[in-house]
Amino acid sequence: METKILHIKNMVCDRCIKVVREELTKLGYTVDDVKLGEAKISSEKDINIEEISKKLEENGFELLGDKQAKLIENIKISLIDLIQNKPEMLEKISLSKFLADKFHTSYQHISTLFSSKEGITIEKYFINQKIEKAKELLIYNELTLSEISYRLGYSSVQHLSNQFKKVTGFSPSDFKKLADKNRKSLDKVV
Repeated sequence: METKILHIKNMVCDRCIKVVREELTKLGYTVDDVKLGEAKISSEKDINIEEISKKLEENGFELLGDKQAKLIENIKISLIDLIQNKPEMLEKISLSKFLADKFHTSYQHISTLFSSKEGITIEKYFINQKIEKAKELLIYNELTLSEISYRLGYSSVQHLSNQFKKVTGFSPSDFKKLADKNRKSLDKVV
């Protein structure tokens, strides 16, 4: 029996995990485990990477081959997970220390690699992800701007408002009034 771990780009949510699991199963593979950015499969037959790659691409995913691409994807997954699932940590962490500790390498190396491959700094990517989460929370209209600011680790409402306007061109209150809220899926946020 052949076993393989696939590293997959653009997996950003539980729904992505479900789709990857379903597609690999449809292709006839035994899916041992799927988590964000990774799937472990096994098969009695040869594992056809081209077939898997094509099927994943049809669903907006991409197989990753090289070590640097895997690291960058894992950085993105970690930042999205932090914003989406661990908001209580946002106000307490140093982004550089968090990433250096998580990936056991210097932040300078991580930052340089990320910027050279993605064309954007880690900090800018992180801010864009936080603003996308702020849009989501504004649309739900369940929290005040002050609560959203606190949840996303901003030092003040003004700090959030300034970054929000810089990224979107609108103040948070103007954004709430828009008919077209112009949200992006998390894998499209750069």
